Amino acid sequence: MSVNAFDRYGPDVLSGSSPSSHRPKKSRPVELGLGMVLEDAMSGYVGAVVGAEKTTAGVVVNLEDRAGKVRAFPLGPGFLLEGQPVDVRLPAKKKPTTPGRTASGSRAVEGAKARVALGSRIWVEGKHDAELVEKIWGDDLRIEGVVVEPLGGLDDVADKLAAFGPDKDHRVGVLADHLVTGTKESKIAEAVRADPRYRDVVHIIGHPYVDIWQAVKPHVVGIREWPVVPRGEDWKTGILRRIGWPHADHRDVARGWVRILGKVSTIADVESTLSGRVEELIDFVTVG
Repeated sequence: MSVNAFDRYGPDVLSGSSPSSHRPKKSRPVELGLGMVLEDAMSGYVGAVVGAEKTTAGVVVNLEDRAGKVRAFPLGPGFLLEGQPVDVRLPAKKKPTTPGRTASGSRAVEGAKARVALGSRIWVEGKHDAELVEKIWGDDLRIEGVVVEPLGGLDDVADKLAAFGPDKDHRVGVLADHLVTGTKESKIAEAVRADPRYRDVVHIIGHPYVDIWQAVKPHVVGIREWPVVPRGEDWKTGILRRIGWPHADHRDVARGWVRILGKVSTIADVESTLSGRVEELIDFVTVG
């Protein structure tokens, strides 16, 4: 006999109530939304939606409870919203009714197909950098056929340039973190700029932030300012600890980034110091 997930003991055969009262309540479809408070019907875990992500087992929704603990649950039925069973679904993609704007502020081109990737590249330092650039400038980059690739750190840029072999038809724009005078990153950039092989075909610029997280405006994340993390302390877990988010290990770092990125919608949500640099690189690899 099947048992309704929301009535684990089954119907009371002596209650005398009408058969219709024993029918399982049908889950109402609802679109997932950040901040929505959901209860997992089986475990009773209650938390606010802080993000969703694709996994090998399907899409999961991350719920954060009052203590700041985040747990992931499979998207779909099995949740309660305001006490009622719901079937949680990803928001439907909305079609613009009039020519709109992309997240970067460019004019949207309805129905435009992505171009075959050009020979040129934009390299950023890490996965989070690439995801932020994709979220804001992704539509523009696909139109232009530009591929953004994470370097895995600026230390390897010389080797990767040597392997790539940039020329006038295969330019490389590099966006570096923490490119301020006297840093290791600035010395690496100067060495690349001084190399005659890369004159006019490699453009390396950067932003002043220790990490791309700081390029997101603090109020977008819900904080007054980004905390200062002392040298020698892991920067990302230090940030999470100081703003009161889970910070135990790399999984919390990953969830923290999903939460930050989930709050970014348009170019207005990031510092102009970053947006200007990215658009400069796009121009370099597409216009010259």
